Amino acid sequence: MSIVRQSSSRPLIAAYFALMLTLTAQQSWAHGDVVPQSVDTSTLPQLGAKWLDNNPYSSGAANKEALRIGTSAYNQNCARCHGLEAISGGISPDLRKIDNDCADLADAAKKNACYQEISEYFVATVRRGRVRDGRVYMPPFEGTLSQEAIWSIKTYLETRRER
Repeated sequence: MSIVRQSSSRPLIAAYFALMLTLTAQQSWAHGDVVPQSVDTSTLPQLGAKWLDNNPYSSGAANKEALRIGTSAYNQNCARCHGLEAISGGISPDLRKIDNDCADLADAAKKNACYQEISEYFVATVRRGRVRDGRVYMPPFEGTLSQEAIWSIKTYLETRRER
C-alpha cells in the first residue's frame, strides 16, 4: 500500500517544483523591468552643466552626504542588474572591481590617470548606456540621473571596492 502512495505523490511533488521554478523565473524577469528613479541631490553642492572628469565627492565635506544619497540611488537604479550591495550575480559587471587595475600601479601619476580614465568611462556608460549588436546591455540614464546623482553612486561604489 505504501508503494501506491509514493508513486501517487511524485506527480504532486514534480508539479510543486515546476510551479516554484516558474514563479522564481517570473520574479527574476520582473526584477529587471524596474523604471529608473530620479534622485534628490538638493543637499549636495551643485556641479553645474559641465561634466567633471573626477568625482568631486570622493573626499571633502560633501562625502558623507554623497555616500548616503549614492547608496539609495544605487539601490533604486543599479542593484537590479549589478546586485545588492554591488555584489554582481555574474550577468552584469562587478562594479566593486571596476578600478582594480589602477590600484596595482606603482607610479602615482599613472595611477591617478588610470583612476581618471575609469571615472570618465563610468560616467559615459551611465549617461549613454551600452549597446552592442543592437542589444541594450545597459540603458542610458542621462536625463534621469543628474551629474550629482551619478557621482554620488560612484562615491558609494568607491566604498564597496573589492580586490
